Formats: sequence, structure tokens, C-alpha cells
Amino acid sequence: MTANLAAPDGPPDARPPVAITVGAVLRERPFALYQGARVLSLLAVQMQGVAMAWQLYRITHDPLSLGLLGLSQFVPQISLSLVTGLVADRVDRRGILVCTHLLVLLSSLALLALFASDVRSPSIVYAVSGAIGVARAFGAPAGQALAPTLVPRALFPKAVALASSAWQLSLVVGPSAGGLLFAWTDGPRPVYIVSAVAMAASLVLLFAIPRPAATPDPKALSLRAVFEGLSYVFSNKAVLGSMSLDLFAVLLGGSVALLPAFAKDTLHAGPFAFGVLRSAPALGAASMALFLAYRPMRRRAGPRMLVAVFVFGLSTIVFGLSTSIPLSVAALFVAGAADMISVVVRLTLVQLRTPDEMRGRVAAVSTVFIGASNELGEFESGVAAAWLGTVGAVVVGGVGTCVVVLLWALLFPALRRIDRAEEDGVA
Repeated sequence: MTANLAAPDGPPDARPPVAITVGAVLRERPFALYQGARVLSLLAVQMQGVAMAWQLYRITHDPLSLGLLGLSQFVPQISLSLVTGLVADRVDRRGILVCTHLLVLLSSLALLALFASDVRSPSIVYAVSGAIGVARAFGAPAGQALAPTLVPRALFPKAVALASSAWQLSLVVGPSAGGLLFAWTDGPRPVYIVSAVAMAASLVLLFAIPRPAATPDPKALSLRAVFEGLSYVFSNKAVLGSMSLDLFAVLLGGSVALLPAFAKDTLHAGPFAFGVLRSAPALGAASMALFLAYRPMRRRAGPRMLVAVFVFGLSTIVFGLSTSIPLSVAALFVAGAADMISVVVRLTLVQLRTPDEMRGRVAAVSTVFIGASNELGEFESGVAAAWLGTVGAVVVGGVGTCVVVLLWALLFPALRRIDRAEEDGVA
């Protein structure tokens, strides 16, 4: 589950009225440049991730190593979360993104040099993965805090939907392209080269975005201000419920980390099939995001989010029990589509209710929840697979996700009462 645009800055009348259309969003040049940079960077990271995961499993033949790969990215994100939020509220956010994209570019070059010299050390792969985690820790809050300055407030719903669609489509293309290139050349080197080129192109687009005017907040330097984002999240039950539902659902039901093992040992397929499997959830999510861009949810957003996460758990169970590539792809597609419904509700709920002056810090808290559900979830999947086997780990995780939905519906009644997520209150 991924983060996206935050709520636009400034009062509703800060800019002239605009037609609320998809074309109007795309005509916002800074927004288009930023989204182009995001898509290119994600393509690079996803291609890089496919090569890293497949190469690592080829070296170790141990599903636990795939979980450790996710953990190596999660640890920097959670350990730096308070710092990164504060930095995003005090430093030029575009500059932060430039630095983080440069770090990912250097990681691609490091991996290229590593495998060119035929070094077969998992620990070095984990170290490079940790550097990518540092980049994501700083980049996510900065990106979420920068985005509001790039699009008028009236265009926010369309911008979120389009950004989600572009993000998810890149999740489709990246793994597939990485798996295909890996299979075609029987090695990771071309994948790392293409990733480096994509990251370089993203840097060019970032430099083309006008530098925003600095708006320093002296209070952001205080210790109290560091914890304001965390305090805000825990004081708002609807926000806390939506974030924690995402965390525990994907923590238990995430199966992406085990896809190399499923592709090779259960489905008896190669790296290209692995890339297709990894792309399937993103394709489902992108399809749902495009649908919601033109047919947004009008009412009962909270109940729909709970149902969507429950369907996500059921789809995970089907995937775990499948021995057919088409059925596995279909199950992952449905899981991705259901996940996107939850993502849209959560993003709208959290981002439109976040005060402008602490958006970076709240975004950092959100990044920790997302990182925990993804990277820590990958580690959990690897450990569970070592104990229960890959099939058992995925099925038990899917059941656990369904149980979490039922518990959260009882523990967080504010979630059930959410009618329109973009409104300030809940029905």
C-alpha cells in the first residue's frame, strides 16, 4: 500500500477557479513534472527490486532471505521517521527529493559493480537495500509535503486519482520489465543499467520544477513539534483506525516477498512469470484507481474500506492455495483492486484533515505505517514461510487479515461511520 498526494496548501480561494477535469490536472506543469519524476523513480526501484530479489534467492535458496531484504529497507524508515518528518517541514523539499533520487541512482550503480565483479554476498545486497530504505525514509514525507504546492485545491480529488493510477501502472510495468529483461539476459546487469538511466531522468525532471518559496516554521525545531505528527494521529480515531488497519492487513496478508519462491517452487516458472505475478496487484490497483477517478465514491466510504480489506484477505487465501499461474494472477489482481479502494479512502481521510504546518511530520508517521505494512510484512512473510512453508504462510496471513477487519470494525466504530472521507467529520 502506497502513499500519494497530500491535501493542497492555502485557502480555497488562493488561486482562480479551475475546471475540475483530468485535462486541467495534466496542464499543471509542476504537477506533471513531479509525477513524471515519481513514475520514473518507481520504475527504477521496482526493476531494481525484481533483480535484487531474484538474484538473492538464486544465491541463498532460502525464503527467509527475501524477508530480510524487506527488513533491511524497513529499519531505516522506522528509525529515522521522526527526523525525516522534521526535515520535510524545515528544508527545501525539492532538494530533499533530489538527494534521495541521487542515492537510489548510486545504489543501482553499486549493485551493477557488485555483480559485475561476481561478488555473491547477501550481506552487501542487504546493505544496498538499507541505503534505498534511507532514501525512501526521507523522500516519502518530502514528496507528500511538496505535492500540495503543485496543484490547485479544487483539482485535488482528480490529482489523487491520476497520481494513484500513474503510480500503480508503473508498479505494473516496472516488475514486468525487470523480470523480462532479467530472463532475456539471464542476469541482473542490464536491469541495474536501465534503473540507473531512469533515476537520472527523474533527477532532470525534479530540477525542472520551480523551487518553492521557503516557509520556515520556528516551532518545528522544538522537541514538542517533533512528536506533534504522532500525537495528532493517535488523537484522531478515524485516522488511527485507517492507518493501523492498513498496517495489520498487509503485515499479515502481504505475499509479495514470497513471490520468487511461489514462482519457482510452486508454479514452476521463471523470472518473467515472477515479474508478471508481481505486477498483477499493481494492475488491479491501477484499474481501480482509474475507475475511481471517473466514478468516485460518494457515500459510505468507511464501510466500503472495511469490505475492501476483507476482500483483500480472501484474495490472498486464494492465491496461497493456487497452483495455476492464471488463477494466481487473477487473485493478485483482485487483491490489488481491493487494496486501492482502501488506499483512496485512507489517503483522502488522512491528507485532507492534516494541518498544513505539520504535514511533513504526519506524512512521516504515515510512512512508518506504510513501511511497516510493506517491508516489515515482507520480513514476517519470510519468517512465517520458514515455519509454515510458503503456502501455509500466505493462507494463514490471509485468514489473519480477515480477522483484523472484523476486529477493527468493532474497535474503531469511527471507521464504520465515515460517509464522505473528504469531509471534516464523519457521519
